[in-house]
Amino acid sequence: MPAIAAQPDYSPQISAFVARDPRLLIDGAWRSSSHATTLPVVDPSSKREIGALVDSSSTDVDGAVAAARRAFDDGRWTGLPPSTRERLLHRLADLLEDHAEEFATLEAIDTGKPRAMAGAVDIPGAIRHFRYMAGWPSKLTGDHVDPSAQPGGKYHGYVRREALGVAALIVPWNFPLLMAAAKLAPALAAGCTMILKPAEQTSLTALRFGDLVLEAGLPAGVVNIVTGRGDGAGDLLVRHPDVDKVAFTGSTNVGKIITRAAADTLKRVTLELGGKSPMLVMADMDVESAVVGAANGIFYNSGQVCIASSRLYAHRSIFDHVVEGVAGLAERRRLGPSLVEGSEMGPLVSSRQQERVMTYIEGARQQGASIATGGNAAGDLGFYVEPTVLVDVKPDMTVMREEVFGPVLCATRFDDLDDVVRHANDTDYGLGASIWTRDLATMHGVAARIKAGLVWGNCHSVTDPSIPAGGFKQSGIGREHGLEGLLNYTQTKSVLIAL
Repeated sequence: MPAIAAQPDYSPQISAFVARDPRLLIDGAWRSSSHATTLPVVDPSSKREIGALVDSSSTDVDGAVAAARRAFDDGRWTGLPPSTRERLLHRLADLLEDHAEEFATLEAIDTGKPRAMAGAVDIPGAIRHFRYMAGWPSKLTGDHVDPSAQPGGKYHGYVRREALGVAALIVPWNFPLLMAAAKLAPALAAGCTMILKPAEQTSLTALRFGDLVLEAGLPAGVVNIVTGRGDGAGDLLVRHPDVDKVAFTGSTNVGKIITRAAADTLKRVTLELGGKSPMLVMADMDVESAVVGAANGIFYNSGQVCIASSRLYAHRSIFDHVVEGVAGLAERRRLGPSLVEGSEMGPLVSSRQQERVMTYIEGARQQGASIATGGNAAGDLGFYVEPTVLVDVKPDMTVMREEVFGPVLCATRFDDLDDVVRHANDTDYGLGASIWTRDLATMHGVAARIKAGLVWGNCHSVTDPSIPAGGFKQSGIGREHGLEGLLNYTQTKSVLIAL
C-alpha cells in the first residue's frame, strides 16, 4: 500500500476558528464555562491536538437547561406563528448553504472523513433535513372526534398535537452535523426548545452551527449547545428533571444506560443504536453491481456507519467472484488525510477506535477467520486501518455478532434462501439490511421476512429526510425522519367539552 500523505495546513479562517476560546451557547450568547476543565480537539489525520472544548460542568448544564425551560414555558418559540418558525428553519438552511465549504472542511478535520465526502453528503444532508422539516409547522394538526359512547351533539371532542417541551439532543461522532440536523430540525418544527450535546470527539461543526443560530435570529434559549463527555454532560442532561425528552444516536450499550437513567423521571426517549446489517446477494444478481454495493456499504466513512453492510451473504455460485471483486476494490481504495484531494477513505476517528477495530480483527484471526485482504493498521500519521475482508467466518464468531464500527467485512456463502434469512435475523440488532436480486418476488418476500427497520433493495445505506429510520430489537426505540420522526417531539392532548 502506498505511503499515506501528511495532512496539509489549514486555511487562516479554519485555523482561527479551531483556536477560539472554548465556549458554550447558553440563552442566546456564547459563555465561558463555570470551570476551567477542557477536552482536546484532535485531528485524526495527523494525531495532532488542534484546539480545546469545554468539558461542561453541572453548573453549565443547569444553565443551559434553565434557558431552554424558560424559552419553552414563556412561549417565545411555541407562541410564534407557524409560518415564522418555518421561515427561521429555512433561514438556518440558507446559512448552512452559504457556509457549506467551511462546514465541510471542519467536519473533515474533526472526523477524518475526506472533505469531498463531507461536502457531498454530510452538509447537503443536514440542509435537506432543515428544508424538509421547515414545511411541517403549519401542517401539524389534530383531529375532531365524535365520542362513540355519548349522545350526538352533546359533547365536542378534539385532539391536539403539542410540543413535548425541553429536548436533550445527544449526537454521535460519525456524522456530527448531519445527525444533529436530523434532531434539531424536527424538534424546532414541533415547537420544542433544546440542548444539543455533540460527541466530545467531534464538536467543531456543532459549535460553528451555534453562530448560525444567533445569526438566523432564533429567540434566546431555544437552541443551547453544551460540549463535554457522554458520562459527564450527557449523563447530566439525561437525568435532569427539567428535560422532557432525550434523543440519542450511538451505541446500544450507551442507549441502555440512557434508558435506565431516563426512567427515573419517565422522560420520553428515542434511540437510534447499533447495527450489524446483513447484505444478501442472490445467485441472479449482477456480480459487478453487488461488488460495488458491498464495498461502498462497508468501507464508506471508514466503516463507521451504524447501517454499514458488515455481514455479506452471497450465494455459493457467485461468492468467490464477489469476494474477489470486493477485495480488489479494497486494495485500490486510496487512504489519505481528510484535506488531501483524492483521498477515498480517511482514518478512524480516534486512537481508541483504531485499537478497538484492530482488536476485532485480531480476535477474528484467533477464532479461525481468514483475511482476504487488509487486516492491518496503516501509516504512522493518523488512525488508519486498512479496508479488510474476512472469510471463513462462522455465525458464533465475535466479529460476526458484535458491531465493529470499522472497515471490516465478514463474508460468507449460502445455498438455501430460508437458511440465509435465518442467519441474517440471528442477531441482537435490527437496524438495516439489503437484498440484491433481479427477482421482484424474491425481493419483496425476503424484505417482509427480514427483521430490520430499514430494508434496501439493490442499494444500501440510502436515507432521506422524508423516510422514517430506526431499528428493531436492540437497534433502537422510535423513529427519526419523516412525519413519524416529527411526532416524537410532540405529545397528544385530548379535549372533551360538554355542550
